[in-house]
Amino acid sequence: MYEQLFLLRNYEDRIYYMFLEGIMPGTIHQSQGQEACAVGVLFDVRKEDYMTSTHRPAGHCLAKGVSLESMMCEMFAKANGCCKGKGGAMHTGDISVGAIPAVAITAGGMPVAIGAGLSCKMRKTDNVVICFFGDGASNEGAFHESMNAAAIWNLPVVFVCENNLYGASTHINQVIKIKDLAERAAAYGMPGYVADGNDVLAVNKAANEAIDRARKGKGPTLLELKTYRRCGHSRNDACGYRDKQEEKEWFEKDPVARCKNYILQQQLAAPVELEAIEKKVLQQIDDAVAFAKASPSPEPQDALLHVYA
Repeated sequence: MYEQLFLLRNYEDRIYYMFLEGIMPGTIHQSQGQEACAVGVLFDVRKEDYMTSTHRPAGHCLAKGVSLESMMCEMFAKANGCCKGKGGAMHTGDISVGAIPAVAITAGGMPVAIGAGLSCKMRKTDNVVICFFGDGASNEGAFHESMNAAAIWNLPVVFVCENNLYGASTHINQVIKIKDLAERAAAYGMPGYVADGNDVLAVNKAANEAIDRARKGKGPTLLELKTYRRCGHSRNDACGYRDKQEEKEWFEKDPVARCKNYILQQQLAAPVELEAIEKKVLQQIDDAVAFAKASPSPEPQDALLHVYA
């Protein structure tokens, strides 16, 4: 788990600095600070299980098994990218590992998750669907329709709300009157739970219970993970709307550092072992960047491929 957390953090940090250097096209919406949500939820899922993501899909995709090299190529708009260079930062995915290419529209991935869940049920598999979305999606019509459809059809969907307190620059207290978004599950006849989204073990425990329930045919669950993004909404956002004391308190609960400290405190590994893991991951990222830079760009005629079935 720590290796994955470290990979997600440093992959996105590297992307950020390369964007600042102007060597990547497009834009970025990053999720530093939310790594425990992706790793904790997806750590024990099967390759055949499905996942839908958001406009912050990097951590979800890497945790689901999309290759680091293909992700990096996608960021450089190269032909070897996971979406052939056509998707960019907000549309990564690889259906071969169950990662349905991300939908950047707020709550847009939720109806897709319902379709995937209905497919699992019609084909009589025991696969599940993990549906990530942010707190900003919880007031969209697609949220309510998807939750209701999953409930009445008893679909194997685990709804995972990454509540980082802000929909773009709007604090969640300005748009909902309830304490926890998980309370909304009751309106659809499904269980709703809250977990510490910055504690990878707590996330994993809550997620596995919901996944096991879905896999046994007992229907959907809403899981709310309380977390915080260390970055702005997008790369041009300086977070001037956030309270500095709030930032300080959340940054002290950083999920990567918490996991590392837990491992050391419990003597599950020696510092030198973790340093070796970190060195290996940083080298993997260096190699992926070099591979992406050396990879070919798509041919102009490739723009017409994969448009129609």
